[in-house]
Amino acid sequence: MKEKFFILVFFISGLMAISVAQNIPDQMSEDPLLTDTLDAGAEIPVITLSPDQIEGDGDSYDISSLLQGSRDIYVSTAGYTFGAARYRIRGYDSENTLVMINGIPVNDPETGRAFYSTWGGLNDATRMSVAHHGIGVSREAFGGIGGATNIITRASQYSPTTRITYSNANRSYTHRAMFLHATGLQDNGWALTLSGSKRSASEGYVKGTFYDAYAYFVSAEKRITHNHSLGVVAFGSPSRTGRPGVATQEVYDLTGDNFYNPNWGFQNGEVRNSRVNNYHTPYLILSHYWNPGSDTEITTSASYTFGRGGSTALNWYDSHASYDDTNFTLAGDPRPDYYRWLPSFHKNDPHMFDYLTDLWQHDANFRQLNWDWLYNANSKNLFAVQNANNTPGNTVTGFRSKYIIEERRTDRNQFILKSNVTHKLSPLHTLSGGFHVSRAKTHQFKVMEDLLGGDWWLDIDQFAERDFADQTMSQNDLQNTNRLIKEGDRFGYDFTGNINNYDVFAQSEWVLPRWDFYVGANVSITSFWRTGHMQNARFPENSLGDSDKQQFTNFGIKGGTTYKLTGRHYFTGNAAYMTRAPFFRNAYVSSRVRDHVIDNLDSESIVSGDLSYFIRSPRFKSRLSVFYTDFKDQTWSRSFYHEDFRTFVNYIMTGVNTRHLGVELGIDMEITSSISASLAAGTGDYFYNSRPNVTIARDNDFEVIADQRLVYLKNYKIGGITHTAASVGLRYDSPRYWFAGINGNYFDNLYIDVNPDRRTADAVKHLITNDPQWEQVLSQEKLDPGYTLDMYAGKSWRIRYNYFLNLNVSVSNLLDTKDFSIGGFEQLRYDAEDPGKFASKYFYLYGRTFFVNLGFRF
Repeated sequence: MKEKFFILVFFISGLMAISVAQNIPDQMSEDPLLTDTLDAGAEIPVITLSPDQIEGDGDSYDISSLLQGSRDIYVSTAGYTFGAARYRIRGYDSENTLVMINGIPVNDPETGRAFYSTWGGLNDATRMSVAHHGIGVSREAFGGIGGATNIITRASQYSPTTRITYSNANRSYTHRAMFLHATGLQDNGWALTLSGSKRSASEGYVKGTFYDAYAYFVSAEKRITHNHSLGVVAFGSPSRTGRPGVATQEVYDLTGDNFYNPNWGFQNGEVRNSRVNNYHTPYLILSHYWNPGSDTEITTSASYTFGRGGSTALNWYDSHASYDDTNFTLAGDPRPDYYRWLPSFHKNDPHMFDYLTDLWQHDANFRQLNWDWLYNANSKNLFAVQNANNTPGNTVTGFRSKYIIEERRTDRNQFILKSNVTHKLSPLHTLSGGFHVSRAKTHQFKVMEDLLGGDWWLDIDQFAERDFADQTMSQNDLQNTNRLIKEGDRFGYDFTGNINNYDVFAQSEWVLPRWDFYVGANVSITSFWRTGHMQNARFPENSLGDSDKQQFTNFGIKGGTTYKLTGRHYFTGNAAYMTRAPFFRNAYVSSRVRDHVIDNLDSESIVSGDLSYFIRSPRFKSRLSVFYTDFKDQTWSRSFYHEDFRTFVNYIMTGVNTRHLGVELGIDMEITSSISASLAAGTGDYFYNSRPNVTIARDNDFEVIADQRLVYLKNYKIGGITHTAASVGLRYDSPRYWFAGINGNYFDNLYIDVNPDRRTADAVKHLITNDPQWEQVLSQEKLDPGYTLDMYAGKSWRIRYNYFLNLNVSVSNLLDTKDFSIGGFEQLRYDAEDPGKFASKYFYLYGRTFFVNLGFRF
């Protein structure tokens, strides 16, 4: 009865907090633009925790602490089940969660985000981790408000085993083969772990996609003395994948396919994808483990990562389109879902509307990329270039490619030195701390991947060629004018981002009979600058060489407490305040071609807190949490073609504030010795909490088109993610080593991402408030809720002595629902006089998918 009372009281308090926050009105001015803002929408990598169970002892006075590594049904469900519907824990982006491998941070220095693909396919080698969700104790680093996880890859920590796994699926890949061999720590002081995998699909769930990836892993350790060990870890995951696309609802309806992919077409009867990712960034980690005493541990590691990252895309020279009544001919943008090739663009011409509708529905060469047409256009474009390749009098005649495939590269190398110490002052008091040094360079440039039958590509900017009478201004590199680009050449832009970070942190923990406490703090210095390798003609003094260095000093403090009411009832509270330097990618007006930094660039600040109530009993485990986070002074930067200004622009918002608050609930209950039930639910209100200022700068010159334009973004929802998700599960575990389960899932409060430029006074200056277009321009679309059903089962066999065979099968979206939209966004390009001209684009949840896993261990 006591347990139910505590649950009820805490749950009501959480709902009250959400209700109060959702009804805080925007303190609006008299500007009529804001009258409907509040109702505009009517509305981590994932950290996986260890499966250890915690048993409390209610009769013990010295109550054990609440272990952060305990199994949390909400976190695991949010990662595996909710993730498919674009759900993020507490609505946080992944830069708010610190991910480490053997203590080394693997978050990208340019964006702050961690990418699973860096170690994808190494599931067996990376399954051990120490993690906490949200603000909490972390002895390896200060961590982020989303938590911290350290994937343990130390060779001596693996149990001696050999494991071989084969998987079959109909998702991103169809086949996966993995192996792992670990010796454990041997009598001679050596430990070795090896792992590798291969993942492949000639075509994934989405038409036109493919998957080709390998992975390798080696970890070796030598125990030199009883308190000194040296270890080395090396891993990588080279991958090449064909990307899916996203489209408007009109296109989905025309094709009858909510997973339509505009990125592919037929070439010589074979499917070819124009958007191909090609990544490989190996890591090498050298570690020294030292235990100078039984109460002290010191780990010092140095790591180096390097490699390539790239994604191909179509590019073209020409901007004209033509058609006649009988032969629709592309002569500009070759993307099949370009707005001019859609029937809606010709809604006032019934003949053309019907003609294009028929082409979309019945002609695969029209609704997909027409590779043959691109090759044919290049083969007929005979062109002469004077003073070619920066050589006066050098005239070159050949077939100039109008259409190409370029690869946009981001190659990285990074050195990290990190040292941590943990010292137990007494059984009740532990100190930890350390330092971290990172020096990173990201080399960004374009490479000619395929000329598509042409002889060369002329390295100029076609927008500058149009905008300036002086044709010299179109040159991308004044040191190599009129350069003829062949396959494999760099072109367009070429620069290096230099990013250095220095960080120290300290943490103190106290464990008392009824209370636990911790406090932590960190100080960091971040500096970055741009090094240009081309002299752009539009910015000759600001594109080549080193730019000025930007430097920021930041800090963070956090603390928390646990009150142990009994051995089974715990209350926790955590709070943090931190500042964070702007990321390199968001700091420059247009880092591709110039070194101009955004005006008034400053660090953002984050305030966060949470309260939780835990129950830990042998047959019932639960967590109920409420959380609140404010992000202030963020920077938002995008580049796109602006319809009003008729040019490519850089759109920069400063002073962006967002608020995240919500409730999380997880319950795991044993009904009988064989039957268990679970409930995981999270609901949050994630919204913009300020009216940012925007600067719009022309990409091809110094002109600022709009400065300090006010964006009425306050109270709009953060879009593209699911705000509410819940799952109820039932599982049966047989004494004969098989299990089966089913989960019912519900998703709600999904909003599409808004275009901030539509929330300005300029966007509605020609409208009156009762004009239907007023609402069409300003409102935020809320998507319909959705339901899914998942099933899973597994069986284990022991063969003779120490040979084990296990089979696991899971089916997601068992009912094959294909019309559940899980997110979307308003296009940044829009026409104020015709808001539907550039319609929103949507993502849909995959239909029925399966995953079969067969493992053999000895």
